[in-house]
Amino acid sequence: MTNFIPIFPLGIVVYPGEDLNLHIFEPRYRQLINECNNAKKPFGIPTVIDDHVNEIGTLVEITEITKVYDNGEMDVKTKGLKVFRILEILKDVPEKLYSGAIVNYPENHKKGSAKLMKAVIEGIKQLHGILHVTKEFKNPENELSSYDVAHHAGLSLEEEYELLGLFYETQREEYLKRHLAKVLPVAAEMELLKNKIQLNGHFKNLKSFDL
Repeated sequence: MTNFIPIFPLGIVVYPGEDLNLHIFEPRYRQLINECNNAKKPFGIPTVIDDHVNEIGTLVEITEITKVYDNGEMDVKTKGLKVFRILEILKDVPEKLYSGAIVNYPENHKKGSAKLMKAVIEGIKQLHGILHVTKEFKNPENELSSYDVAHHAGLSLEEEYELLGLFYETQREEYLKRHLAKVLPVAAEMELLKNKIQLNGHFKNLKSFDL
């Protein structure tokens, strides 16, 4: 299935099911939001990396326009729906300030591995513990998917985009598991280093060494 969608390229990765709050200030995107909201139609957010619009993005729906400012700017709540692939970007759309794209929707296999997901969640908990970060997941642990936890795993933008391009849940879970196995030792070492730096210059009560 292919269709035309308005697009709002951003330097972020949005995952299906994710709640995303946006402040809209450019006239072209104010037009996009108003038209999509009035027509109850979704729009696409393709990921921009190094000033390049990538082919994979996420279709989102507007759930609420929470505030409209006197100058026309808006605060908008949106929710990720599904992943799309851009076939062609249409920079000039008749009578529109914004651009659009012809897209299709790759089949996305959502069945994952409970064992893999448990390992991912435990790894994220360890990472947050090392970094002294507290994050609450929106669903019970046995209902979480890779999309629900990906932003909590310390991925770079490029890595988050790579994950978005994986269309099997088990692949996404394995990707997160391997990433965490790589970053956990580094995070632990950095925390130890930070503690050492913080102790430098403090009065120390140390036991002497007998020669």
